[in-house]
Amino acid sequence: MKAFPKPLTAEEERYYLVRYKGGDEEARRILIEYNLRLVAHIVKKYQSSEDDMEELISIGTIGLIKAVDTFDHEKASKLATYAARCVENEILMHMRVKKKLQRESSYYEPIGTDKEGNEIQLLDIMESKEPTALEQIGLKDDTRKVYELLDNVLSERERQVIIMRYGLYHGREYTQREIAKRLGISRSYPSVIIGIKSGKP
Repeated sequence: MKAFPKPLTAEEERYYLVRYKGGDEEARRILIEYNLRLVAHIVKKYQSSEDDMEELISIGTIGLIKAVDTFDHEKASKLATYAARCVENEILMHMRVKKKLQRESSYYEPIGTDKEGNEIQLLDIMESKEPTALEQIGLKDDTRKVYELLDNVLSERERQVIIMRYGLYHGREYTQREIAKRLGISRSYPSVIIGIKSGKP
């Protein structure tokens, strides 16, 4: 591994921080370079192999740069303490994204073949959760009963409230406040109707 320069003393760090806040870009470079050892130290906690060492150092360095750019030496005493949090946050965020991408890519990995010899992916199984024919028939039957109740049991005003609240007959769903305004009724009336018809106390 590359040998990193030793950390700055507290006096040197403050000197370069003041210079950087005054617009000195060379001071910024020094602050970053002399804190790379901190990045390497933190990376050791997260690396799983030598292969990802360089990648994690690159990610951690981004966190260090953000720390140097946002650190306020007048409010905090040590840059290293603040930078350590920024570096760890950057690494953890990178690892979460990487894990998510790996999980998503695994959906496309072949897990076998069907009767015709076609390759089956995990995603194929996940997307095949279509309702069975019996489930579809049951759903249609339940839907028909609901519409029969709307026509035969409810008053016209109650029927309007239920239709508007749940977007029946392919309509849009309205809030209880919108229903009250459109039908010229009190705001509490829709909630009373919906509560009674849904079996709520």
